[in-house]
Amino acid sequence: MHRVFLLGRGDFAEWRDAARALAAAGVAPREVEWRTSGENELFAAGQNLPKALPRARARALTVPAGFLELAEAVVCHTEPGRFHLLYRLLWRLQSDRNLLALPADEDVARARLLARNVHRDSHKMTAFVRFKEVFGEAVGRRRFVAWFEPSHFVVARTAPFFRRRFADMDWMIATPRGSARWDGETLAFDPRPCENPGHDDPTDDLWCTYYASIFNPARLKVKAMQTEMPKKYWRNLPEAALIPGLIAHAEANVRAMAERAASDPPLFHHRLQDAAPTLPQVRLESPGTLDALREEAGRCTRCPLHCAATQTVFGEGPQGARIMMVGEQPGDQEDLAGRPFVGPAGRVLDAALHEAGIARDSLYLTNAVKHFKYVPRGKRRLHQRPDRGEIEHCRWWLAKEIDAVQPSLVVTLGATALHALSGERRPLSEVRGKPIAMEGARLLYPTIHPSHLLRLPDGAERLRQHALFVEDLRAIRAMIERAHSLC
Repeated sequence: MHRVFLLGRGDFAEWRDAARALAAAGVAPREVEWRTSGENELFAAGQNLPKALPRARARALTVPAGFLELAEAVVCHTEPGRFHLLYRLLWRLQSDRNLLALPADEDVARARLLARNVHRDSHKMTAFVRFKEVFGEAVGRRRFVAWFEPSHFVVARTAPFFRRRFADMDWMIATPRGSARWDGETLAFDPRPCENPGHDDPTDDLWCTYYASIFNPARLKVKAMQTEMPKKYWRNLPEAALIPGLIAHAEANVRAMAERAASDPPLFHHRLQDAAPTLPQVRLESPGTLDALREEAGRCTRCPLHCAATQTVFGEGPQGARIMMVGEQPGDQEDLAGRPFVGPAGRVLDAALHEAGIARDSLYLTNAVKHFKYVPRGKRRLHQRPDRGEIEHCRWWLAKEIDAVQPSLVVTLGATALHALSGERRPLSEVRGKPIAMEGARLLYPTIHPSHLLRLPDGAERLRQHALFVEDLRAIRAMIERAHSLC
């Protein structure tokens, strides 16, 4: 019987080296006992492992690439039997190369379950780590610290995410299962357990105010929220103290929201429709200009959507804009104002543009469909997605806008705009951020519609997706600046 001591802190190489030596020497799983130990025990016990193996029995080992990825995740689990499970799989793979393709196999199913638990824990770490700034006499880069309590040994495998996301600041993530540090040049991991630094941050109150302001009681689903944001993470989240009260008052807040809902816009819509026939005729603009197109589109009857909409909502922006952004269709507030992106989604877009350093008035903003499609519910008008025929009818106007503006880059906000301009039917997640060549030596850049951020029920996920959206906009700005510098 071979007894192997490991630290068992998620270090794949630690298990791999021992397992490789045992398997190469022909030691069957039943002849190996895997144990986790302290550092002193490991130093003493690890000395006899290579020497005790009969080298004459050594054999070559091969495994499919999928096993390495699976094993790297499984060793991060806290399940005591994970090392024996992986060694048993390694042993069996030498005689059955297709073992991992059998989902009903007990060992394979167990390993994949452990890997899923690790992936989920790693995802939760990216969502629920809260950095707090460390204020002091130091100058230069800002410093931050965070405390997190993962269920498994995921700090080392998740730390590169934070290095990419927060490369411009120094930070440390401390956990009971190790810590990670970034100083702008080196990402270091220490497997030793840490204690909660208990650092206070005066901006916690500001963060809680923001969280309370974006909490939508009408979309509250307590079970779904607790599934995505388990209570075990709450004690380390500043906003967690607000959650019970937000849940308790959700019903009353929904009623208050309904009472505050505007009742005049639909009446305003009918007044505009009634007054339209009596409006005086105005002079037509010069053909080929945006003003002429806007005037012509104002009388559009190419599809039935014009019958219920208040007015055509045409594009807005300078005729020589280098960037054109295309959304799906105008919403309720856009329909009443006659301007694109002035409602809630427009405010989200404005905030993201500001963070990305892009001036809104430098862009040409428009939609794939120019009339608001909705379903009336009492005094409210609920958004309805345009169908393929309606998109096809409006594509004529969109092509005219592109010809008039001549942008270098067209940004599609959401799947509808992407399909309208490229015919692309793959999920947006597969093509997001990947430029597509268009006619006229211009590029198309797909990303999400800002309204997607408004529909996310989880505040932490909303912030994460907002940051990704801002990254897309920064990439767009960099592409335009790079193209402009080459001209």
